[in-house]
Amino acid sequence: MPASSSASTAPAASTVPSWRGVLASIDIGSNSFRLEIGQLSRGRYRRIDYLKETVRLGAGLDAQGLLGEEAAQRGLACLQRFRARLAGIPPRQLRAVATQTLREASNRDAFLARAAEALGHPVEVISGREEARLIYKGVARLQPSPHPRLVIDIGGRSTELIIGAGSVPLQAESFGIGSVSLSMRYFGDGLFTEERFRAAQVAAGAEFEEALETFSRRHWSEALGSSGTAGAVSQILAAAGVTDGAITPEGLAWCMNACVRAGRIDALELPGLKPERRAVLGGGLAILSALSAQFGIETLQPARGALRQGVIFDLQERLDADRDPVHHDLRDDTVAELQQRFRADVMQARRVQAVALQLHRQAQPRAELDHQRELGWAAALHEIGMMVSHHDHHRHSAYLIGHVDAAGFSQTQQRRLADLVLGHRGGLRKIEAALADPALVWQVLALRLAVLLCHARCAPDEPLPRLVAEGRHARLALPAGWADRHPRTLHLLEAEGEAWARAGVLKFQPGRNPS
Repeated sequence: MPASSSASTAPAASTVPSWRGVLASIDIGSNSFRLEIGQLSRGRYRRIDYLKETVRLGAGLDAQGLLGEEAAQRGLACLQRFRARLAGIPPRQLRAVATQTLREASNRDAFLARAAEALGHPVEVISGREEARLIYKGVARLQPSPHPRLVIDIGGRSTELIIGAGSVPLQAESFGIGSVSLSMRYFGDGLFTEERFRAAQVAAGAEFEEALETFSRRHWSEALGSSGTAGAVSQILAAAGVTDGAITPEGLAWCMNACVRAGRIDALELPGLKPERRAVLGGGLAILSALSAQFGIETLQPARGALRQGVIFDLQERLDADRDPVHHDLRDDTVAELQQRFRADVMQARRVQAVALQLHRQAQPRAELDHQRELGWAAALHEIGMMVSHHDHHRHSAYLIGHVDAAGFSQTQQRRLADLVLGHRGGLRKIEAALADPALVWQVLALRLAVLLCHARCAPDEPLPRLVAEGRHARLALPAGWADRHPRTLHLLEAEGEAWARAGVLKFQPGRNPS
């Protein structure tokens, strides 16, 4: 049985006639896993169902950053239960994201593969700043305000701070401290003391000290607390009659004093405190107290939105973009910004992008739209590493793409783009593991050929060669007379055939186009 679960009072699964127009998100957090099912209609959001289980995935990380099997099994069992609730949902209407624990876990790829099997859907790891952006999107949509505001989200192993105005996040940062990690460090043996709370507050304050100016009181007029920790403390204060649910310095002091009087976690009895929250309350209170003191937060109100709703709103925007012939969403803006930041040759990028997409459509006419868009983004960014060094610029480009904060992209998708860019030139052995994915093989081939056809840094002659796929064989059909006009390019294409022969995943050869 799950350690903890809760559901909304919305209609149960049996009353939902179909998945038409319904979206779902899964937040794979360090403390809890959450499933949100909802529907957007005429700008209004309606929750259909909400499931939450306390999994404590973050408690399963050891000192070497390995996720233990016991915690992994708890997570996989939860995802299997979520899968049962989501039976029949079209894949494009679901997005599952993972946060700090899987950002840290050194064996995350192995867990992600098992998680995808358990859920029947891929799980994406998102960066801390992307998590912060999505949190703000959820809060801003469900609790709109024209005033500048500070949004705080204390998770199990990370804390996100965001300053925004209206629907726009202006500053966003993620800090590697959360209610689970701090509780394990200072209250792991189940004891509460004043000295331990002071030490935990100092440790939390040290994490946030670098952000004192960025998130100072002069930049915002109201503060909101999103998700579990803030909600739990708000419920305690309201149930005890200390406040109306607002989190204040006096209220936090009352909660910490109550913990010290209890002495032990298992002896703690507070009105409104759910049993599964006891073990992580101490760390959450210490973080809230440190934030309150350092940033001058006199009142923190619980927020109505959170990461899971932000993911749904973001997913809706992507689906809207997919239905538009232009397919433009936030990720396209991010790619353009990265081109500008790293001073890419935009004209060359466009030439390579156009040719790569044309070749890919010829060889894989039924490819998923996501794969086409990934190829386009990889082509747009394949030379950004030249700002670091012309030598081995593909390696620099791949590193930048894999590690830069890129709004709208998950870390999972960034790693895929990095593999594409790393493989756009040179030997293929360096991306051998990635080439186990047949879809990526054709993306890489199209990008490599486009780079070769545009190697003179000018628009290639029309008509272009045509890429023909025949099972695991690929042939670049050359128009009549093309080889005679482009002997140097033909030389490069023949060398390309040798590179694929060495890789052993695909046979490629240039050849005349039979008329």
